[in-house]
Order: sequence, then C-alpha cells, then structure tokens
Amino acid sequence: MENAKPAHDVPIGARGVFTKTVSESDVYLYAGITGDFSPNHIDEVFMAGGQYGRRIAHGTLLVGFMSTASARVYLGRTVSLGYDRIRFTAPVFFGDTVTTEYVVREYDSGKRRIYADVTCRNQRGETVAVAVNIRAFVD
Repeated sequence: MENAKPAHDVPIGARGVFTKTVSESDVYLYAGITGDFSPNHIDEVFMAGGQYGRRIAHGTLLVGFMSTASARVYLGRTVSLGYDRIRFTAPVFFGDTVTTEYVVREYDSGKRRIYADVTCRNQRGETVAVAVNIRAFVD
C-alpha cells in the first residue's frame, strides 16, 4: 500500500463490510482450532431440545468476522487493542448469512487511538452481535 494515506486521514464514518454464510464446516473447523466442542455447536440432538431448537455458531466466530471487516478499511499502521462491549444478541444458525459492518466513529489524537462501532446482522436484518473496536497507531 505504497500510496495509501495515513490513518489520520481516514474520515469519521469510514466503513468496511464483510459478508459470510456460516456453514457447518465453518463451525466444525472453528471448534477444532479453538478446542470449543460445546454441544451447543456440534450436537444437533442436544440442541433440538432447547430454546433454539438447533445448533448455533460460536459467538467468538463473529469476532473473527469483525476483524475481517476492520481489515477492509485502511487505517494506516494500526493494531487492534481489542473489542469492548462485545454482545451476542441473537443466535447464528448454520446457513445464516452474516453481514458485518465496521464504522469509524472517533479519533483520540492524544492517545493515538481509533474507535469503531461494529455490528453483525443476519440475512433478516436482525442484529446478532455488536462491539466497539479500539485500534492504536504504531507508526
């Protein structure tokens, strides 16, 4: 990105979007990588008897989607310091298409931080996760 503009030139409201349909293989691969084999994610019979009636994706898989959406906005030489106020507000089922939107909302030039609101919505427009991402300038 030789001609990319520095992070302080990224306007408030700059946004990145990532859309992904969550498949059974996504969930099983994520379970294998993280070691989270909770029956909530891998046992259809167990989940059939509960409130959701079927398996759900890991909430933390959505945090990965948040990271991908952030990478779609050039913010200069920054690193993520993490996600605050993460909430998983509705289940994500196998076959759901999740659109994640990352929107820069403010800069703190004194602390050299960027703050962005992140929202994940399913194909019905229902919010399934939210967070605030904090990035630090490292140039």
